[in-house]
Amino acid sequence: MRRAGLTADRVTLAGAELADEAGLDHVTMSAVARRLGVKDASLYAHVRSLEDLRGRIALLAADEKTLRIAEAIAGRAGKDALVAYANAWRQYAHDHPGRYLATQIPMRIDPELVARAPGPRRAIELTYGMLRAYALEEPDLTDAVRLMRSTLHGFTSLEAAGGFAHERPAQDTWIRCLDALHTLLEHWPSRPEGDPA
Repeated sequence: MRRAGLTADRVTLAGAELADEAGLDHVTMSAVARRLGVKDASLYAHVRSLEDLRGRIALLAADEKTLRIAEAIAGRAGKDALVAYANAWRQYAHDHPGRYLATQIPMRIDPELVARAPGPRRAIELTYGMLRAYALEEPDLTDAVRLMRSTLHGFTSLEAAGGFAHERPAQDTWIRCLDALHTLLEHWPSRPEGDPA
């Protein structure tokens, strides 16, 4: 029997809030049920399992992060777009650490949910679209996407874990990293002979 007022979206949001407050590892069906003031069994009318709930949190976060990035880069191109994109990414990771982590770990997510969620697909379109301003073509474009994602995720993850103990402010390093990334994208190295296109 479905509890009045309880929906899959409400359960997902409660799990996302818990992930941000306590960490994704602390998101359990029991913890979410307590947060909502219901019995564990009530949740299973709305989400199938803990893995399903975490997958829903990942999709929610992907939608939120993509919307934030889309708003940040609207009307921008080149370095302006790159910096706006990166800053929106980093700020989302700061604001929602548990949700952000959910987007970065592999998990099985119901294909029907993925098909209905605009975030992941829109994120790909935004990223490739922004990087096309650097006149990159495949396979360099995909390599550049992977480099950018590695840079942004690596920096934000190390920062969140307290990995920058040096006295130099992390913000100063962040600005220089984006300068370097922009320079590299503008002067992308040629592929070595024999590298398949």
